[in-house]
Amino acid sequence: MKGKKLFKVTFLSEGKTLELYARHVASSSLWGFTEVGEIVFDQQGESVVIDPTEERLREAFGNTRVLHLPIQCIVRVEEVQKREPLVIRDAASGERVVTPFPIAPPLRKP
Repeated sequence: MKGKKLFKVTFLSEGKTLELYARHVASSSLWGFTEVGEIVFDQQGESVVIDPTEERLREAFGNTRVLHLPIQCIVRVEEVQKREPLVIRDAASGERVVTPFPIAPPLRKP
């Protein structure tokens, strides 16, 4: 998979700014749309910690083969080298809608 490109697609949907990772982004055959295909999620069961943002996006787009997004709702498309945690933000304020579970602070040595 080293030769496969990875894109981070940021777009607006229902008052929220969503981020997805995909292997394919191109102009759609539908006029005025961009197609996003081969959406990438972490493998289920690969991690002990469950990311609520990833789970919410997996529920919405997990069975999607190709997503056709209107060009007006696309904020940014970036070619990246590795995945980072997904984010859902409120489109107006920019604040996170789903907050990740807090991690306990490191233990202090006596």
